[in-house]
Amino acid sequence: MNQIDEIRMQVMWNRLISVVEEQALTLLRTAFSTSVREAGDLSAGVFDQKGRMLAQAVTGTPGHVNTMAEAVLHFIAEIPRDEMFPGDTYVTNDPWKGTGHLHDITMVSPSFKGNELIGFFACTAHVVDVGGRGFGADGKSVYEEGIQIPIMKFAERGNVNKDLIRILRSNIREPNQVIGDFFSLAACNDVGHKRLIEMLNEIKMNNLDQLGEFIFSRTHSAMLERIASLPKGEWSNEMLTDGYDEPINLAALVQITKDGVNIDFSGSNDMSRWGINVPLIYTKAYASYAIKCVVAPDIPNNSASLAFFNVSSPVNILNAERPAPVSLRHVIGHMVPDLVLGALAKALPGQILAEGAAALWNIHISVRPIAGADGRRAEVLMFNSGGMGARPGLDGLSSTAFPSGVHTMPIEATEQTGPIVIWRKELRPGSGGAGKYRGGLGQIIEIAPAADHEFDFSAMFDRISTPARGRDGGGDGAPGSVALDDGTKLRPKGWQQVPAGRRLVLQLPGGGGFGDPVKRSPEAKAQDVLKGYISESN
Repeated sequence: MNQIDEIRMQVMWNRLISVVEEQALTLLRTAFSTSVREAGDLSAGVFDQKGRMLAQAVTGTPGHVNTMAEAVLHFIAEIPRDEMFPGDTYVTNDPWKGTGHLHDITMVSPSFKGNELIGFFACTAHVVDVGGRGFGADGKSVYEEGIQIPIMKFAERGNVNKDLIRILRSNIREPNQVIGDFFSLAACNDVGHKRLIEMLNEIKMNNLDQLGEFIFSRTHSAMLERIASLPKGEWSNEMLTDGYDEPINLAALVQITKDGVNIDFSGSNDMSRWGINVPLIYTKAYASYAIKCVVAPDIPNNSASLAFFNVSSPVNILNAERPAPVSLRHVIGHMVPDLVLGALAKALPGQILAEGAAALWNIHISVRPIAGADGRRAEVLMFNSGGMGARPGLDGLSSTAFPSGVHTMPIEATEQTGPIVIWRKELRPGSGGAGKYRGGLGQIIEIAPAADHEFDFSAMFDRISTPARGRDGGGDGAPGSVALDDGTKLRPKGWQQVPAGRRLVLQLPGGGGFGDPVKRSPEAKAQDVLKGYISESN
């Protein structure tokens, strides 16, 4: 390939990324659920005709993007080629073939140019309800957690499956929101397909074969160089998490060879009887993300780069088998990057950030009027983040979602979805671990039902009994807490009630510090006091 062809292919690659970014923005603009529209809890990407991911949208979470990269292969295996037609859209929320739990909807659409199948577009999004017990850890099996949609056709030749829509309406609490999101997902893929065909017509190409070969070959070569620069050997790490009713230990062994990185989770605790189990597809997604953040953050994420990471585990909490309850798979799954990075820190001393809050402090609220009062019922989902761990050379980011990467949901957007009031949302002073570089702060949030209302809420919180650990002499982050405003302590997981007139107070955990606190500069300490991050006495 001569230099002109190289440049042309690179331009087309960039153009393909803009196609999938517009695909994702379509979902953001049309989604009904605040978790998608405001927080960006989604993914979008384009795949070749073999189901290999060519490009992903920047907008999205690793848990969605990297599971989607494997999920498309499941769709291809389930739906024969001779049953695929232009205008088709396929759907599933199967936790083991999608993104790890029932609340995430994955849609895949074949892309035809004329009569030739040239690839696929795929997207995922979290919906507010799927029936069952609701979004929480209390189910004893996946059958209690909501409606399961096997891989099937949402639309064939452009005609929507009306029977599926009727079944959904009969099984979920917020049918208008959820079905609206289904159509938004389908539209997202449709926009990607249209822009791709416009691009191919403009550059006079019939398919993605040549561009795909260019993308995969360049990515493969770049990854080989990065792997070659790493120390070779194996390193292990363990981490204790809160669990549901007893602590859960996670274990990882990271092995770096000349061919790639192997991550094994043998030694982690057995599956839980509660819905915090993690299907392996989700564990793989975050384990790969952790390694890539350190090894190759600037190399595009596609099937060629992901192929360098091999993730394995016996059946345990990080490789849960059907029909285990998995609704809150993110709580343990979001701990996987800190677990893996802890092992990598031994291979690359002084180069890995400290542990952070990790798991999102999601809260699902089911609000209703008190007996005899007028009002409305609503399902409200809110995403919240604690502090990131301090980095080598920089303080940790406060109230920032790592590793999930979702956005903070504005108070105004959350309050308009149901009769609740968020009275307080502010950074939590003193919650970041001490160190040469300070851990990121958590936040304090107070939520109450509106007048003449009460609510049940599903707690999905961790880092309460097992705070984020510091690195290289840094202090631990502050643990989180869950209580009512009268001081009543509440459980970190499970459905509970906030009566009328009371407020729920969440104190989110902070990130661990990095390096000896004695070595923190006087200027940095003065700024911390000035900004209210710590008190004078600290």
